[in-house]
Amino acid sequence: MAELTQNPKVSVRVLDLVKTPWALIAAILAVVAVLDPGNWGEIVTFAGKALIHTGQYILFAVLLLSYLKATGAEVMVARAFEGRETRMILLAALFGGLAPFCSCEVIPFIAGLLALGAPLSAVMAFWLSSPLIDPPTLLITAGALGWPFAIGKAVAAVALGLFGGFVVRGLTRSGAFAEPLREYKPASCCGCGPKQDDKPVWRFWKEPERRQRFRSEFVHNGLFLLKWLALAYVLEALLVSYVPADLIARVVGGEGIVPIVIAALVGMPAYLNSYVAPPLLAGLTEQGMSAGAAMSFMVAGAVSSIPAMAAVWSLVKPKVFATYLGLGITGAIMSGILFQMI
Repeated sequence: MAELTQNPKVSVRVLDLVKTPWALIAAILAVVAVLDPGNWGEIVTFAGKALIHTGQYILFAVLLLSYLKATGAEVMVARAFEGRETRMILLAALFGGLAPFCSCEVIPFIAGLLALGAPLSAVMAFWLSSPLIDPPTLLITAGALGWPFAIGKAVAAVALGLFGGFVVRGLTRSGAFAEPLREYKPASCCGCGPKQDDKPVWRFWKEPERRQRFRSEFVHNGLFLLKWLALAYVLEALLVSYVPADLIARVVGGEGIVPIVIAALVGMPAYLNSYVAPPLLAGLTEQGMSAGAAMSFMVAGAVSSIPAMAAVWSLVKPKVFATYLGLGITGAIMSGILFQMI
């Protein structure tokens, strides 16, 4: 045993395991078993049933994302940044919600576009809409909160991208962002970014390399979604069991604007990734959180995601970064108000 603990490789593997959602799930369930053993079974059952219900969405989402990766469909996003500026903003906001980029890929992709002269307005439209929605997130949100909420979030993503893009276009024309870029030096990444001179190969199964890409993406994304959703549903079970419903209703319940603003301000720093947020919001809405506050919380949380903010911060100057956050929080509040009205 001493030899194992002294082996650096073993220590690193153990440390990596401790940092995973699986370890956190095990720790949470262990604490519940010790402190409240009578409720342990209900929490496990609640989380298990919810995960099984969402399983169909997970499977379809993983198949879709793996197909997009294997075919090289990411290159289609680059076409959104060609043509007139208004057209670029419209397409960038739309493709931002469809692009199957990982958080690692989006930084060199956007850096390349800016270096080639793509307008900041179109890039901002893509940056604002991209963290909010993608095919897996859409399906998981639908499974947890229903299709009306999922469609509302997708509309909010595109609308926020358009809003941000046209605001930045106006500010740029007034001279606000004459030199928006930092000095960017490409770093090593996951090595899986798209080559912009390629074309998608829709019948990917005819090429061995693309078949291998499909398999690896399926396994990687499947395990990724499974572990985060398992954690999300365990947290939702804790929320439903131990947080008083009247407390939630007092803070973010009701039909006014105040709960929506509070939800946006809380959602911005309390970021939960797009796979964890829907189940937790499902629990909050069951306890009295208004639909508008839930939408505001989710939009604000997505915009403030660490990968999204890192991408913006690494490429642009502080005033552009501040504009990104300002547009995000404003868009979150507006999305919540409009969704509440509908």
